[in-house]
Amino acid sequence: MLEADPKTINTLYEADFYAWTQEQAKLLRAQQWDLVDVANLIEEIETLGRQERRELRNRLTVLLGHLLKWQFQPEKRSNSWLATVREQRREVATLLQENPSIKAYLSEALQLAYQSGIDLAVRETELPYETFPEACPYSLEQALNDEFRPNE
Repeated sequence: MLEADPKTINTLYEADFYAWTQEQAKLLRAQQWDLVDVANLIEEIETLGRQERRELRNRLTVLLGHLLKWQFQPEKRSNSWLATVREQRREVATLLQENPSIKAYLSEALQLAYQSGIDLAVRETELPYETFPEACPYSLEQALNDEFRPNE
């Protein structure tokens, strides 16, 4: 176990993050509250929450991008696109099940992800940006509904 020197703990945080996490876990289990690196621990916990939000946006980006491809390039529809849509919906559902409070962020995440979804669709279809609506054409319910496919 490390000494109570805050400089040593802070140096460990910067030099070997994994070792720092293990040390913090030991200190918490031992209830050695005065030795816990509170400032960095708070920062890391907040980061974990942001990662869940980022994961939700990333999943929605891929989902929306593929829904756009499905809608605006129907002649190229494939089982691969369908599998990606199904996978992203499943992963979003799992994320929401594991983190119920993140549902409050879902509408905002959908709007933010839509812009990145357009980028994905443009990149993969080579259609111009003007092809796609400025605002997300799918409701949250449609985007997450396993049965929904645009233009079907």
